[in-house]
Amino acid sequence: MKKVVQKVIAFIIRDGALAVFRQDDPGAGLQVPAGTLRAGEDPEAGALREAEEESGLSGLRVVRFLGRYQWDISPIREEIQDRHVYLLAVDGPVSERWEGCENHDGERDPTPFHFYWLPLGSSELDELAIGQGTFLDLVGDFSG
Repeated sequence: MKKVVQKVIAFIIRDGALAVFRQDDPGAGLQVPAGTLRAGEDPEAGALREAEEESGLSGLRVVRFLGRYQWDISPIREEIQDRHVYLLAVDGPVSERWEGCENHDGERDPTPFHFYWLPLGSSELDELAIGQGTFLDLVGDFSG
């Protein structure tokens, strides 16, 4: 039986666009901030933490919980991800493109992330990797 891992996904919206990133590894695909909940961590707090850590943005706030679903990520890893998805907004100035990273809690070298904004409704959002686009249709035309 595959291990079930508690995860969060953060859709950060500003001016009708979604914060997305690519890694130096093209095989990683187009992504949004996401990660593993820490033991005993509230999913809403975890979504804010992951979004801030990976994007480097400050002034993030939770707008609403969008839903929860499970995703089998085999063959990447033998696990089922129990994903909690949140809509976040960002207050304050933000660049059109910026650098973020995954620090892996200091257990290995950081992975750089190259962030930019994609307009909601862009066909490019259909490319979100490993099922991360689930519930994106619930965002509607939220402008942040």
